[in-house]
Amino acid sequence: MQTQPSPARVPWVDYAKGICIVMVVMMHSTLGVEAAAGAMSWMHELVAFATPFRMPDFFLIAGLFLARRIDRDWPDYLDRKVLHFAYFYVLWLTIQFALKAPLIMSEAGVGGVFSNYAEAYVQPFGTLWFIYLLPVFFVVTKGLRSVSPVLVWLAAAALEISDLHTGSTIVDEFASRFVYFYSGYVLAPYIFRLAEKVDAEPVKAMAALGVWALVNGIVVKAGYAGLPFISLVLGFAGVGAIVAASVLLTRVSWGEALRYCGENSIVIYLAFTIPMAATRMVLLKLGLIPDLGTVSLLVTIAGLTGALILHWIVRNTPLAFLFVRPRWARLEYWREGDAARTNPQPPSAADAGQHAANR
Repeated sequence: MQTQPSPARVPWVDYAKGICIVMVVMMHSTLGVEAAAGAMSWMHELVAFATPFRMPDFFLIAGLFLARRIDRDWPDYLDRKVLHFAYFYVLWLTIQFALKAPLIMSEAGVGGVFSNYAEAYVQPFGTLWFIYLLPVFFVVTKGLRSVSPVLVWLAAAALEISDLHTGSTIVDEFASRFVYFYSGYVLAPYIFRLAEKVDAEPVKAMAALGVWALVNGIVVKAGYAGLPFISLVLGFAGVGAIVAASVLLTRVSWGEALRYCGENSIVIYLAFTIPMAATRMVLLKLGLIPDLGTVSLLVTIAGLTGALILHWIVRNTPLAFLFVRPRWARLEYWREGDAARTNPQPPSAADAGQHAANR
């Protein structure tokens, strides 16, 4: 496995994505264990603490390098920003659905399986909503190029503050998250300037992180984190904190595993549910570990490492299509015919975050 970041990558960005993907897996692992066991654990507090900034940071990082790609012609842009993610959404939706089909069939019959699968193309299935929503953000942002960034940002902030609950995952999550993605795009120079300032003054940055952690924890504990305006403030404060923490992590050697998780964050996001669910079922069934917090922690680790191991196993095999978009799934393959079919292997899902950002 690669242990050093490639020259094209920005180390602190990978650390930021690493922090986020660990928190995402931790949330699903912990809540899944608690739901199955019918009780809460000490891990629940960590999940709650990260709620205000977990997904805002993920979306902001996804938009951070968009300025490098947004002026490309529409066919190239759609291939890299829409079809790339659409391929992995359809593939992993089908895989996850195949695994859950027996349960769905037992409850809703064969017709229920097909109707639920079809519905997943309108209402994103499970954890894959992030993969579904990213292309929507890319298209909307490019489509709004001629509109004043200030007006777009204010409208996006108003959507977040509105706290929409329509029942549609796409509508509700768009309203809640677009302001962060768009901020990553339009505020990228300021975010990188913040990173440089943290790198230049690490002691002040650590002190500020301590204050932020205290305030964030208090607001979350009081139950105010989800309120209009407060959620927006906490979201951006958390984003700043993750940027600062990520820059500081580049100074130490023991954070390499976290950086590697960030570099492969999309791989983990696609595949973590399978080892996570299997480990949860085994641990709870055996009942050898009475502490649910420890069970949740082990399930989290299994989800992270299981996805990475799967990626490592299949990368040089015919199953590489699980994480590598085949040439036939690229728009240029069909537009340019034989010439395109001799092109090198296209980028993998491990680079999807990079294509969503650095390119």
